[in-house]
Amino acid sequence: MGEELHMSVSQIFSRDGRKFACVSFTDGKRTAEGRIPECKIHSNQGFEEEEVRQLEEYMGRELMTLKKMAANVHVIDAFLKG
Repeated sequence: MGEELHMSVSQIFSRDGRKFACVSFTDGKRTAEGRIPECKIHSNQGFEEEEVRQLEEYMGRELMTLKKMAANVHVIDAFLKG
């Protein structure tokens, strides 16, 4: 993954009684989006298969940190700052 990789984490969503958050990765040219807690990439544009596997492994290793990040995302705060 040659270019600098940026990651963002969404707020926590709830669907059918299950909580999840989206984790997005981009290097400006390629993008991938996955979900936690299942730590699977479900949308990929440009990353190689091995890179997708590495992103999924990263989400698994950093799951607790990513969950904390998602818990601290408050959409209304983003609107108020804008």
